[in-house]
Amino acid sequence: MHTVALFGSGKIGEAITALLAATGEYQVRVCDGDIARAQAVASQWPGCTAYPLNVDDRVATEELLEGASAVLSALPYFLNKKVALYASGKKVHYLDLTEDVDSTKFISQLAAHSESALMPQCGLAPGFISIAAHHLFKTFDTVDTVKMRVGALPIYPTNKLKYNLTWSTDGLINEYCNLCECISNSKLMSVMPLEGYETFSLDGDEYEAFNTSGGLGTLCTTLEGKVKNLNYKTIRYVGHRELMSFLLNDLRFTEDRETLKRIFERSITTTAQDKCLILVEVTGVTRGRFAQRTYASTVYNTYVGNRHFGAIQITTAAGICGALDLLVSGKLGKTKGLIKSEDIALDIFLDNRFGKHFRDETALKGIA
Repeated sequence: MHTVALFGSGKIGEAITALLAATGEYQVRVCDGDIARAQAVASQWPGCTAYPLNVDDRVATEELLEGASAVLSALPYFLNKKVALYASGKKVHYLDLTEDVDSTKFISQLAAHSESALMPQCGLAPGFISIAAHHLFKTFDTVDTVKMRVGALPIYPTNKLKYNLTWSTDGLINEYCNLCECISNSKLMSVMPLEGYETFSLDGDEYEAFNTSGGLGTLCTTLEGKVKNLNYKTIRYVGHRELMSFLLNDLRFTEDRETLKRIFERSITTTAQDKCLILVEVTGVTRGRFAQRTYASTVYNTYVGNRHFGAIQITTAAGICGALDLLVSGKLGKTKGLIKSEDIALDIFLDNRFGKHFRDETALKGIA
């Protein structure tokens, strides 16, 4: 039995609690600044207990880590530096879901002297998408281009944005406003969010994709000097990007993110009737031929026990739960310092009881 502290009991935290508790092998301390919310989540599953959380109170927060194997942060990205610092100090494993580049750089530096494992960016994107991309990368002798595309989309879009809130609003706005890392013509650089516009068809539906921040995780550092081009873009229904550009650039909400957050949460409905599109395309030379290999999968909303969860909840939660499960079982071969998502082998992850939520036999054909 493993005891873990879960910080944050929002949409993703609720799914993490369900996945871990359903195994009967994890005791989860559900911690949140809103104790009523934490109690509502913890009360649904055996072995779960609710605790109040105030990350600004170091002593109280470190008490929540006592006797825990790990802390999983499902908090807004701007709180993760403190949590990682506390976890490292208490020699407790740390995992998070952040898309924030600055937070990840801080945690990576902290990990250099940590006696516990620090694993930032363990969700879907960043997270699983890096596992899949790195797997494809390793099947080539030399690699020219790695393209990574992910989109969490409502199945029944009805508003002008053709979008529903399915995860952290803070994280969503952060992705749309911050500079985006990429490798272009063998040079590591930053590009503007919402740029790099492209359209494509998949299974008869039309989509668009554009630059957003954080989805590459640590892959830019890992593959610098090894690929000519590497980029990540978010997938949306056609028309979404134009309206977001109007809000962020023309109306300058990128300078007033708190107001934009209030508008979004007041006006855009949530939904658990969603799907996650995952697309990785790698081109390069293998066996003397210039070739392309693609991983393409769609994950739909599903049930854990008798509880229904959206696709973005399941994929994000399964990403961090799978990483945790492999870490505490010793299957990662490393138990301290920085562990990147791309350090995890695709086959090992997909064989995991949480990673199986990503498993798509059609997507795996021809990429071994």
